[in-house]
Amino acid sequence: MLITLDETIKLINDGKILHIAADDSLLQKLPKGKWIGGTTPYFIAEEGGIHTKDMLFVNEFDFAEEIRIAVYGKYNVFQIVEECFDNGLTMLIMPYSSEVAAKYSKEAPYVEELLMHPTIGWIAGADLETGGEYKVYDGENGTSYSDKAVAMYLKLPEGKTAMVNMLNIFVDDKNDPIIRFNDNDLDVVNCIVDGKEVNFAEYIEKNGLDTMMPLVADYNGSYINTSIKSVEDGSVSFYAPVFRNIDYRFATHVGDYAAEFKRKIVEAEAHNPVFSCNCILNYLYGNLNGQKIPPYTGPVTFGEVAYQLINQTLVYCEILGD
Repeated sequence: MLITLDETIKLINDGKILHIAADDSLLQKLPKGKWIGGTTPYFIAEEGGIHTKDMLFVNEFDFAEEIRIAVYGKYNVFQIVEECFDNGLTMLIMPYSSEVAAKYSKEAPYVEELLMHPTIGWIAGADLETGGEYKVYDGENGTSYSDKAVAMYLKLPEGKTAMVNMLNIFVDDKNDPIIRFNDNDLDVVNCIVDGKEVNFAEYIEKNGLDTMMPLVADYNGSYINTSIKSVEDGSVSFYAPVFRNIDYRFATHVGDYAAEFKRKIVEAEAHNPVFSCNCILNYLYGNLNGQKIPPYTGPVTFGEVAYQLINQTLVYCEILGD
């Protein structure tokens, strides 16, 4: 829910368990309490997509029996799989362009234990026009960080389980050539196209490829996006890493983002997500400002976490059970 600063402060002072997303100017004013947060001025609210520095998006986790909050750096971020509750949900927020986010993005797919512990979260950002620091907050001690990750562990009642899922409006074109990469990296020069090594930037330019469309890999029927950040000086940079020995293709063009999300929402049949977030690239490329995609309200983010880091995707969590 998108609410005022005074309303948010009241919830904190009432002892509510909260996730909070807002501009840093508001997060700095919050009292200590049972909350974690991250910076962004972009949101999908019940009223539609909105850019605001005057309101905060707040999720109340009233289903949790117990919580713990912890802060991690790049060397120990994967302790999240050791310190979470056996039956719980992990909320993880990391600052954009931080070393801890880069570490997580490159190594999370190889941490098998992650798949055994529901983990959801996002990458904190800033206003794209005016800039600002990318920060996360440990509300328990009132400290902010631009170089660390913050996690909230939520213990679920017996009989309840957390289900992390995603909505991806992109699919690959099976008629396009397969693209492979030699390393796991956020920046690449060369790639392998149908078995031949080429300069990736030149390949994109020569073929007139739309870099607003992500690369898509088919992971046993689930499509995972990797979005292109920039193409310059013969190099291509990504918002999340590409991985070696994975088959990629460019996504087929999507004309109407909002309509595609609504179609996917009908297919997903999610009735009451306790948290969701949507990528800033979807917000921008799909012109989601003012667009409603209920029931998926939440922060617009600079990367999404559904176990691993993904891009141009909506992720959400439901609590299932009696």
